[in-house]
Amino acid sequence: MKDNRASNLISALLSILILIVIAGAAYYIVQSIQHSAQQAVAPFQQMNSGLQTQVSQLLHPTPTVIPDPVTYITEVRSLARLETIQYSIEKVISAELGQGTFGFLFGDKLLFVAHGTVIAGIDMAKVLPEDLRLENGVLYVKLPPPEVFIATLDNDKSYVYDRETGALRKPATELETTARQAAEQEIRKAAEEDGILELAQQNAETYLAKFFAALGYENTIFESSAAD
Repeated sequence: MKDNRASNLISALLSILILIVIAGAAYYIVQSIQHSAQQAVAPFQQMNSGLQTQVSQLLHPTPTVIPDPVTYITEVRSLARLETIQYSIEKVISAELGQGTFGFLFGDKLLFVAHGTVIAGIDMAKVLPEDLRLENGVLYVKLPPPEVFIATLDNDKSYVYDRETGALRKPATELETTARQAAEQEIRKAAEEDGILELAQQNAETYLAKFFAALGYENTIFESSAAD
């Protein structure tokens, strides 16, 4: 009886051991197959990834900028400009070509959002010795008229908001250039209409009055540049 029980126990243990060995072998085989499959698929995945990269580069190319190693300095000037005010302006410009009856076929139209800067002040290089005189402790100063020194676009902030091109026409390369040139003119015009030159004159007089006071001239009178 005892021999039968021992025999059954040994059989059970052997069965369990065999099952464990079979399970381990099956796990090893599955892992080997997966590893082999990954190795087989890896070249195709790399090829596919490379192909996707090439397609992306074709569809969205990165501009290559190669500056000429030779630089030509065409002019050097000494400046004595007193910049007294700066405007930051946003202007929307519409530019179009061929917007007639067949505009939907041959037309080209864009909407350009321009961000620009306008700087004005006084060119102190134009102040002559006879423009300053001292009478009875009062300093009389004749300043040149205020000027717009800079009216330019901020290329980082300016952009084409929308563009519509006819079905039978390619986008005109000069249209955006025309829009940018018009934007610079309109930005300057807007600043002048808002009184940038008058403010530049006032700020210059305020600054120079403090400057002359620091030099010992407490009373300063600014005369119109048109007065003779």
